[in-house]
Amino acid sequence: MSACISPSDADLARRLVALTEAGLPLVEDPWGWLAERLGLSPDATLALLARLHADGAIRRIAAVPNHYRLGYRHNGMTVWDVADDAIERLGPAVGTLPCVSHCYRRPRKDGWRYNLFAMVHGRSAAEIDGYRAEIRALLGDACRADDMLVSSRILKKTGLRLGEPRSRMR
Repeated sequence: MSACISPSDADLARRLVALTEAGLPLVEDPWGWLAERLGLSPDATLALLARLHADGAIRRIAAVPNHYRLGYRHNGMTVWDVADDAIERLGPAVGTLPCVSHCYRRPRKDGWRYNLFAMVHGRSAAEIDGYRAEIRALLGDACRADDMLVSSRILKKTGLRLGEPRSRMR
């Protein structure tokens, strides 16, 4: 963390993340709930959040709906081989599409030509196909190939978790 976060703020930030790992509770005053557990006033809690945001430790606070419960049962990580001289312009354009929930530029690897990844969710396979066509049209001639990785089962899905580092599986 940078100089604007004091050591005491760093401890409070870790406690705040631990309290919110499973999301904020559905209570009338979630900031008051957090403040009470942190031993701070609601204003001090919001000031801590503002400092963490200014420092870049927190990018945003937002509702994260369960897309399955909302009827979005189809999803896929679309992958795109985009010309290197166009990705700086086209990657952010793909990321702003309403159908895209996550968008990343990643390096190409031996045997893996794709450098742009965009996650899409829909209510049907046909809807997902339509989103892919929309992305393909936006990328135009800069797109040399694409594919989609489809999930077959959720193995784990959580937000940020703080804890002791665990050894890697062998």
